Amino acid sequence: MTGKELDRSVHQQLRTLSKENADGVAKHLVMVAALLEADELDAALAHAETAVRRAGRVPAAREALGMVAYRRGDFSRALTEFRTVRRLSGSSHLIPLMVDCERGLGRHSRALELASGPEATTLPEAERLELTIVVSGIRRDLGQLDAALVALQVPALRRGPKGGVHRLHYAYADVLEALGRREEAREWFLKAVEGDVENETDAVERLEELDGIRVELGEDEPELAGMPPGEDESPGSTDAGDEPR
Repeated sequence: MTGKELDRSVHQQLRTLSKENADGVAKHLVMVAALLEADELDAALAHAETAVRRAGRVPAAREALGMVAYRRGDFSRALTEFRTVRRLSGSSHLIPLMVDCERGLGRHSRALELASGPEATTLPEAERLELTIVVSGIRRDLGQLDAALVALQVPALRRGPKGGVHRLHYAYADVLEALGRREEAREWFLKAVEGDVENETDAVERLEELDGIRVELGEDEPELAGMPPGEDESPGSTDAGDEPR
């Protein structure tokens, strides 16, 4: 770990620091990313806070601290850091996360207002799709399931499974299931599985639940959920004619 693993754009930001400080901050930022990947949030927080102490006006450092706070569920602190990033960099790319922070704080009206603001319309497609998913989640929080489904009906929804929209497909399937439309939900979970090549979602498990082959890991071996003790049947061996549960 040398710090050179960072994206070129981050190194550009660090050029405002002395070389020694820039090298040190870069190493801390690499560690933040690695520890977030490993879900070691306390250690990630320590590195992020050190990076901010050494480079408080570098957007990447503030964003790293915001991301750690967000993952920890500290939405107030995350929102503060994301706002600072926007002020320092002039970039709106964190709006989806800012909206989700407002949602996490229970401020649904403010979240929807931010999501519909002029800055949101300038986002690249990936961020716009994430924002769409967050807005749908807000509607669900408010008990507006039909509106949650409509929020996801953007043109990208009709893109093929390999079109980089598996999270959108997953969210759509999730709302359909909540509405009791299980067969449609299954179709969209399947699309999510086909597109989710890095297993970012649990779409496979959701499909298994819909098909009645929900698996629980016991002490000795996997069992079919709900099977009586001693039943000699392997997971996933339901008959073709079984009705989904």
